[in-house]
Amino acid sequence: MTGPSGAGKTSLLHAIAGLVTPEAGTVSWGDLDITALPETARDRWRRDTVGLVFQDFHLLDELSVLENILLPTRFDRWWSSAVTVAKAKRLAAGVGLDRPDQRTGALSRGEQQRVAIARALMRDPQLVLADEPTANLDTVNGTRVMDLLIGAARRAQASVVVVSHDPAALARADIVLRLEAGKLAP
Repeated sequence: MTGPSGAGKTSLLHAIAGLVTPEAGTVSWGDLDITALPETARDRWRRDTVGLVFQDFHLLDELSVLENILLPTRFDRWWSSAVTVAKAKRLAAGVGLDRPDQRTGALSRGEQQRVAIARALMRDPQLVLADEPTANLDTVNGTRVMDLLIGAARRAQASVVVVSHDPAALARADIVLRLEAGKLAP
Protein backbone atom coordinates (compact mmCIF):
# COMPACT_ATOMS: atom_id res chain seq x y z
CA MET A 1 0.00 0.00 0.00
CA THR A 2 1.28 3.43 -0.80
CA GLY A 3 0.08 7.00 -0.74
CA PRO A 4 1.07 10.46 0.43
CA SER A 5 2.05 11.20 4.02
CA GLY A 6 -1.01 11.66 6.19
CA ALA A 7 -3.26 9.56 3.93
CA GLY A 8 -4.07 7.12 6.74
CA LYS A 9 -1.79 4.19 5.83
CA THR A 10 -0.42 3.68 9.34
CA SER A 11 -3.88 4.16 10.86
CA LEU A 12 -5.22 1.47 8.54
CA LEU A 13 -2.46 -0.94 9.61
CA HIS A 14 -3.28 -0.22 13.26
CA ALA A 15 -6.97 -0.93 12.60
CA ILE A 16 -6.15 -4.20 10.81
CA ALA A 17 -3.99 -5.21 13.80
CA GLY A 18 -6.76 -4.38 16.25
CA LEU A 19 -4.67 -1.69 17.92
CA VAL A 20 -7.38 0.88 17.24
CA THR A 21 -11.08 0.49 16.56
CA PRO A 22 -12.30 2.05 13.31
CA GLU A 23 -14.95 4.77 13.57
CA ALA A 24 -17.07 2.85 11.05
CA GLY A 25 -17.07 -0.62 9.57
CA THR A 26 -15.40 -3.76 10.81
CA VAL A 27 -12.10 -5.59 10.52
CA SER A 28 -12.45 -9.32 9.93
CA TRP A 29 -10.00 -12.19 9.81
CA GLY A 30 -11.85 -15.03 8.14
CA ASP A 31 -15.12 -15.35 10.03
CA LEU A 32 -13.76 -13.51 13.08
CA ASP A 33 -14.82 -9.89 13.56
CA ILE A 34 -11.75 -8.41 15.23
CA THR A 35 -13.55 -5.17 16.08
CA ALA A 36 -16.19 -7.06 18.10
CA LEU A 37 -13.67 -8.84 20.31
CA PRO A 38 -13.10 -7.69 23.89
CA GLU A 39 -9.67 -6.10 24.34
CA THR A 40 -8.00 -9.14 25.91
CA ALA A 41 -9.28 -11.46 23.16
CA ARG A 42 -8.16 -8.95 20.52
CA ASP A 43 -4.70 -8.81 22.16
CA ARG A 44 -4.50 -12.62 22.17
CA TRP A 45 -5.57 -12.77 18.51
CA ARG A 46 -2.93 -10.20 17.60
CA ARG A 47 -0.22 -12.07 19.58
CA ASP A 48 -1.11 -15.40 17.96
CA THR A 49 -1.81 -14.20 14.42
CA VAL A 50 0.00 -10.94 13.60
CA GLY A 51 3.63 -9.95 13.23
CA LEU A 52 4.02 -6.18 13.45
CA VAL A 53 6.83 -4.01 12.10
CA PHE A 54 6.20 -0.50 13.37
CA GLN A 55 7.75 2.61 11.83
CA ASP A 56 9.28 3.43 15.20
CA PHE A 57 10.30 -0.22 15.85
CA HIS A 58 9.39 -0.27 19.59
CA LEU A 59 12.58 -2.07 20.57
CA LEU A 60 13.93 -2.15 24.11
CA ASP A 61 17.31 -0.41 23.79
CA GLU A 62 18.79 -2.01 26.90
CA LEU A 63 18.13 -5.53 25.56
CA SER A 64 20.29 -7.34 23.03
CA VAL A 65 19.33 -8.07 19.44
CA LEU A 66 18.54 -11.65 20.43
CA GLU A 67 16.48 -10.64 23.48
CA ASN A 68 14.41 -8.21 21.38
CA ILE A 69 13.75 -10.88 18.75
CA LEU A 70 12.67 -13.30 21.49
CA LEU A 71 10.22 -10.83 23.10
CA PRO A 72 7.08 -12.20 21.36
CA THR A 73 7.80 -15.64 22.82
CA ARG A 74 7.94 -14.23 26.35
CA PHE A 75 4.14 -14.12 26.47
CA ASP A 76 4.23 -17.92 26.56
CA ARG A 77 7.06 -18.35 29.09
CA TRP A 78 9.98 -16.36 30.48
CA TRP A 79 12.64 -18.82 29.34
CA SER A 80 13.52 -19.85 25.81
CA SER A 81 14.25 -23.35 24.63
CA ALA A 82 17.38 -24.06 22.61
CA VAL A 83 15.17 -24.49 19.52
CA THR A 84 13.56 -21.08 20.05
CA VAL A 85 16.93 -19.36 20.59
CA ALA A 86 18.33 -21.06 17.48
CA LYS A 87 15.36 -19.81 15.45
CA ALA A 88 15.89 -16.25 16.74
CA LYS A 89 19.57 -16.45 15.79
CA ARG A 90 18.62 -17.68 12.28
CA LEU A 91 16.21 -14.76 11.91
CA ALA A 92 18.93 -12.32 13.05
CA ALA A 93 21.35 -13.79 10.52
CA GLY A 94 18.62 -13.72 7.87
CA VAL A 95 18.34 -9.94 8.21
CA GLY A 96 22.13 -9.51 8.24
CA LEU A 97 22.72 -9.07 11.97
CA ASP A 98 25.78 -11.08 12.95
CA ARG A 99 26.14 -9.89 16.56
CA PRO A 100 23.00 -11.13 18.39
CA ASP A 101 24.41 -10.17 21.81
CA GLN A 102 24.83 -6.49 20.88
CA ARG A 103 22.54 -4.03 22.66
CA THR A 104 19.95 -2.61 20.27
CA GLY A 105 20.47 0.90 21.64
CA ALA A 106 23.96 0.82 20.08
CA LEU A 107 22.69 -0.11 16.61
CA SER A 108 22.11 2.12 13.61
CA ARG A 109 18.52 2.90 12.66
CA GLY A 110 18.72 0.46 9.73
CA GLU A 111 20.00 -2.31 12.00
CA GLN A 112 17.22 -1.60 14.49
CA GLN A 113 14.72 -1.88 11.68
CA ARG A 114 16.08 -5.32 10.81
CA VAL A 115 15.76 -6.40 14.47
CA ALA A 116 12.11 -5.30 14.38
CA ILE A 117 11.48 -7.35 11.24
CA ALA A 118 13.11 -10.46 12.70
CA ARG A 119 11.03 -10.00 15.88
CA ALA A 120 7.82 -9.74 13.81
CA LEU A 121 8.58 -13.08 12.18
CA MET A 122 9.52 -14.92 15.39
CA ARG A 123 6.09 -16.52 16.00
CA ASP A 124 5.46 -17.47 12.34
CA PRO A 125 2.50 -15.10 12.03
CA GLN A 126 -0.33 -15.69 9.59
CA LEU A 127 -0.42 -11.95 8.90
CA VAL A 128 2.56 -9.58 8.78
CA LEU A 129 1.88 -5.85 8.88
CA ALA A 130 4.97 -3.86 7.97
CA ASP A 131 5.04 -0.06 8.06
CA GLU A 132 7.87 1.17 5.82
CA PRO A 133 10.06 -1.93 6.36
CA THR A 134 12.76 -0.78 3.92
CA ALA A 135 12.73 2.96 4.69
CA ASN A 136 16.05 3.09 6.55
CA LEU A 137 17.84 0.44 4.55
CA ASP A 138 20.25 0.50 1.64
CA THR A 139 19.32 -1.36 -1.54
CA VAL A 140 21.06 -4.63 -0.55
CA ASN A 141 19.45 -4.78 2.90
CA GLY A 142 16.10 -3.58 1.56
CA THR A 143 16.11 -6.48 -0.90
CA ARG A 144 17.19 -8.87 1.87
CA VAL A 145 14.33 -7.71 4.12
CA MET A 146 11.74 -8.04 1.37
CA ASP A 147 13.12 -11.50 0.52
CA LEU A 148 12.75 -12.46 4.18
CA LEU A 149 9.20 -11.10 4.47
CA ILE A 150 8.05 -12.70 1.22
CA GLY A 151 9.85 -16.00 1.95
CA ALA A 152 8.43 -16.23 5.47
CA ALA A 153 4.95 -15.46 4.17
CA ARG A 154 5.17 -18.15 1.49
CA ARG A 155 6.45 -20.79 3.91
CA ALA A 156 3.71 -20.01 6.44
CA GLN A 157 1.06 -19.36 3.78
CA ALA A 158 0.70 -15.97 5.43
CA SER A 159 -0.42 -12.61 4.16
CA VAL A 160 1.82 -9.55 4.18
CA VAL A 161 0.57 -5.98 4.11
CA VAL A 162 3.36 -3.50 3.49
CA VAL A 163 3.11 0.27 3.63
CA SER A 164 5.91 1.74 1.57
CA HIS A 165 7.13 4.56 -0.61
CA ASP A 166 9.98 2.34 -1.87
CA PRO A 167 9.40 1.55 -5.57
CA ALA A 168 11.52 -1.63 -5.32
CA ALA A 169 9.41 -2.95 -2.42
CA LEU A 170 6.15 -2.03 -4.15
CA ALA A 171 7.30 -3.73 -7.37
CA ARG A 172 7.44 -7.04 -5.47
CA ALA A 173 3.84 -6.84 -4.25
CA ASP A 174 1.10 -8.92 -5.80
CA ILE A 175 -1.35 -6.04 -5.33
CA VAL A 176 -0.56 -2.36 -4.81
CA LEU A 177 -3.26 -0.16 -3.33
CA ARG A 178 -3.02 3.61 -3.06
CA LEU A 179 -4.59 5.40 -0.12
CA GLU A 180 -5.42 9.10 -0.43
CA ALA A 181 -7.15 11.10 2.31
CA GLY A 182 -8.27 7.93 4.06
CA LYS A 183 -9.81 6.34 0.97
CA LEU A 184 -8.58 3.87 -1.61
CA ALA A 185 -7.71 5.67 -4.81
CA PRO A 186 -9.21 4.33 -8.06
